[in-house]
Amino acid sequence: MANKDITFSVAKGTIHALVGENGAGKSTLMKILYGVQRADEGTIAIDGVVKTFKSPSDAIAAGVGMVFQHFMLADNLTVLENVVLGAEKRHGIGDGARERIRAISTEYGLGIDPDELVADLGVGARQRVEILKVLYRGAQVLILDEPTAVLVPQEVDELFDNLKALTREGLTILFISHKLDEVLSVADDITVIRRGTTVATVDPATVNSRQLAELMVGSELPTPQTEESTVTDRAVLAVEHLVLSARTGTRRVLDDLSFTIHAGEVLGIAGVEGNGQAELVEVIMGMREPSAGKVFLQGTDISDWDVREIREAQVGYIPEDRHRHGLLLEAPLWENRILGHQTQRPNVKGPLIDAAGAKTDTTRIVEDYDVRTPSIFVTAGSLSGGNQQKLIIGREMAHDPKVLVASHPTRGVDVGAQASIWSHLKRARREGLAVLLISADLEELIGLSDTIRVILRGRLSDPFDPDTVTAEQLGAAMTGAGAGAAGAVGTAGTAGDAAPDPEATR
Repeated sequence: MANKDITFSVAKGTIHALVGENGAGKSTLMKILYGVQRADEGTIAIDGVVKTFKSPSDAIAAGVGMVFQHFMLADNLTVLENVVLGAEKRHGIGDGARERIRAISTEYGLGIDPDELVADLGVGARQRVEILKVLYRGAQVLILDEPTAVLVPQEVDELFDNLKALTREGLTILFISHKLDEVLSVADDITVIRRGTTVATVDPATVNSRQLAELMVGSELPTPQTEESTVTDRAVLAVEHLVLSARTGTRRVLDDLSFTIHAGEVLGIAGVEGNGQAELVEVIMGMREPSAGKVFLQGTDISDWDVREIREAQVGYIPEDRHRHGLLLEAPLWENRILGHQTQRPNVKGPLIDAAGAKTDTTRIVEDYDVRTPSIFVTAGSLSGGNQQKLIIGREMAHDPKVLVASHPTRGVDVGAQASIWSHLKRARREGLAVLLISADLEELIGLSDTIRVILRGRLSDPFDPDTVTAEQLGAAMTGAGAGAAGAVGTAGTAGDAAPDPEATR
């Protein structure tokens, strides 16, 4: 049972946080509160009036709006066009709608121009557009699902200022997050859900992160901190003067990138989404060919290799979006074990898929990586996000990779799954794995990385030393507000070096 006897109340004009592990029942609860799914028992009351939601339209009509973790905006449309889409009857699609959007933006300090193209907006501004959309539809209760997942610290502060402005105007906010420090800083009350049941509602002034984590998972809040350096002098992955032009036009998406990652080293890449990190991954993994420059794997030029060749050369890959690029949600776990490794044992025997071998190894991954599932025959879509991610990591580590390209490996997972993933990455690093770690979680980057660089408009900053850099300094560099070399180090033999001469590494 996904939800069982969940009970809590939210005071009008407050921010009420909801926390719990992946699989604790938060998603099901949100679907019920927004009319996507109907509860078998129990009631929902707004301002003392019991409501029954058969669809999101019913929830919207009752003044409930939801802002999802993954934005639902069309980049090729303006803010106005995105906001009025589906709500044309409220204020039309012309000047009336434009003036209403401006009024809402001014009233709540959102700073949104209705005529701006969404494609030109940063991540923080896009999120404010999503909030504006639900306010435009008359929402008095806002449900925010992981609203800070892709924001830098400065944008998080701005968001919290906006949320507090909303509550001062009488709006009520239900705030779902895995980031306990943020929950403690912004919430008026916190409800903890474990295994589908509310276990406590607490005053944030009376608890800390460790105590919240214990309520959620029964253990201390983990940290990503690594104990000692394991960096060797053996170069594994080298990028030399990499350039990638946009698919249309002459703009450089990647602009003269150079770095080297050694065995036992984690190079962390920080950056606001859309600054080239996704394209860097695509080039390294063979999905796109660079316009100029080279990629070397242990001295071999792999710049023109295809994805299959790169995968067979033992390059592991944790994709940014596990649903789009990491899993077949309608397929069973054992079939998902094969993805990306269709030509490698134990998934094949000769030219044919070895189903028995794949099933046996899937069972091993489930046990070794604590993938919580009733069976290897259930679909990947039936697992919580954290368990999906652990399955992907187990699959990639099963082939003893020389390099692991890890893009947001703990995005949207709970503290328990996050601790497990950090543990596996740290163990692999100790065993000599070279890791390219791309993450929006600055604590994760600072804790796991041997060197950090910031990517901004397709260019890399000078290296930052994780032992001395702060999240605020990284956030400033990510938005272009700080000097690229602030807190940087440039020691020879680190990931901050340019790639070696290709002839010298052959």
